[in-house]
Amino acid sequence: MSGSPDLWVLHVDLDQFIAAVEVLRRPELAGRPVIVGGRGDPTERAVVSTASYEAREFGVGSGMPLRIAARKVPDAVILPVDAEAYAAASAEVMATLRAHPGATVQVLGWDEAFVGLDSDDPERDARELQAAVLARTGLHCSVGIGDTLVRAKVATGFGKPAGVFRLTADNWAAVMGDRSVIELWGVGSKVARRLAVHGIRTVGELAAADEAVLAGEFGPRMGPWYGQLGRGEGARVVDDTPWVARGHSRETTFQRDLEDPADVESALRELAARVLDDVAAEGRPVIGLTLKVRYAPFVTKTYQRRIPASSDRDDVTARMLQLAEDRIEPGRAIRLLGLRAEMPMPDGAREGHTPTRSGW
Repeated sequence: MSGSPDLWVLHVDLDQFIAAVEVLRRPELAGRPVIVGGRGDPTERAVVSTASYEAREFGVGSGMPLRIAARKVPDAVILPVDAEAYAAASAEVMATLRAHPGATVQVLGWDEAFVGLDSDDPERDARELQAAVLARTGLHCSVGIGDTLVRAKVATGFGKPAGVFRLTADNWAAVMGDRSVIELWGVGSKVARRLAVHGIRTVGELAAADEAVLAGEFGPRMGPWYGQLGRGEGARVVDDTPWVARGHSRETTFQRDLEDPADVESALRELAARVLDDVAAEGRPVIGLTLKVRYAPFVTKTYQRRIPASSDRDDVTARMLQLAEDRIEPGRAIRLLGLRAEMPMPDGAREGHTPTRSGW
């Protein structure tokens, strides 16, 4: 893409994507509260993957335990996750975006992407993209327009549902200045609490913060980056270089807590086999392991270890089991186990994540 003054970033975000796909498959569900999660059984341990707007009105949100969601909305339709259907629908959407004249598309996940365009009327392009996606897939999307990736991403929230909103250097301070830092892309509750210690609670305060203070709190690289985020600054060019995963992860929530060490080892071996199958397809060695353990009733801890680069499955599995033996607290019941294997990045690769994995 060129550096012309008409360079725009559009952030396309599919509205209630997973729930919308399910409603397309079952039109009789339109207008009803729909919750998707786990195997669709609220008596099992699982969390909400997504909820329709009708269910969200009752306070149901992604990551909420399915049993709690079912209590909040007793008449909700609860469906199992169908990853293959969502991936197929996503592929159709991304193909539609790429077909737009002059578009450069950077996929962020199943339900969102950046689109880079040289345009004299980005709102017109946004509406054209919405219409094309709806015509091809039956799905609605919201579009944020910005002069940076950050501003486009944040703008989308103001356009939902099925709308268009523009955020640029000209209106960023007016729109965002008095809002909480938690509304910024990349700022979670933990970062917000650390900023609050320094009296930084709003986007405007973050934008004006002393970089030395931010660097002292978050380090010489991340500190200034948060200040930049507060001003809505950053990358202006959409990068369509295919992303490369830094690692692969899997996790399992057990319907009954694991207490027997033999059961824990068996579960870990099964997780390792699945993760190493994913890694083998990459053709890169494993250089680090992360073990995620959720102890009953709901205390989650992660344990990490660097290892010598290895593509030997038996070697990596043995090192993972040793990590577990060294770090898992004996005598504590376990309700979830997760394993992540990290790989070295190829030269020139753009780091990404696996959209279909969660919780890491």
